[in-house]
Amino acid sequence: MMNTFVPHRAKELKARFGSFLLKQELNIMGLSQKTDKLMLEDRQNWSFHELLAHKEGQCAFTTFLSSEYSEENVAFYLACEDYRNTKSSLKLCSKARKIYEEFVCSDAPREVNLDHETRTITLKNMEQPTLSCFNLAQSKIYTLMEKDCYPRFLKSAVYQELIT
Repeated sequence: MMNTFVPHRAKELKARFGSFLLKQELNIMGLSQKTDKLMLEDRQNWSFHELLAHKEGQCAFTTFLSSEYSEENVAFYLACEDYRNTKSSLKLCSKARKIYEEFVCSDAPREVNLDHETRTITLKNMEQPTLSCFNLAQSKIYTLMEKDCYPRFLKSAVYQELIT
């Protein structure tokens, strides 16, 4: 009898494996699987914004996006957040170039899904990078994750593990 690859089963296994990795990462970070009731209730009521504001939520969401092969979205969002908090003007250009080359330019290794107009505006912003040069692109990716990925995340095994 020939074994056939079943994509649904593979996805389920990846989600379960991701859930296991999440537990391990949370334990390494000092966040126990056993949390008090208030924290559990907080996690159950997190908005998308609150999810991204907490390391535990970021970790779970990143694990989920990895199972969907789209973790570049949250990586880009977080890189933009880090960039926006850059204090040194000397580092702005090099950080901006790194983000642009990794996520925004065509054929970038972790290219995010941006429309042509947003990509063009972001390229123009790169001529003289400011703390806000990625705002439009980041906003587009945030909306994509919130409207597309987040609802699927709420139904995932990774999320169920996070709230139990």
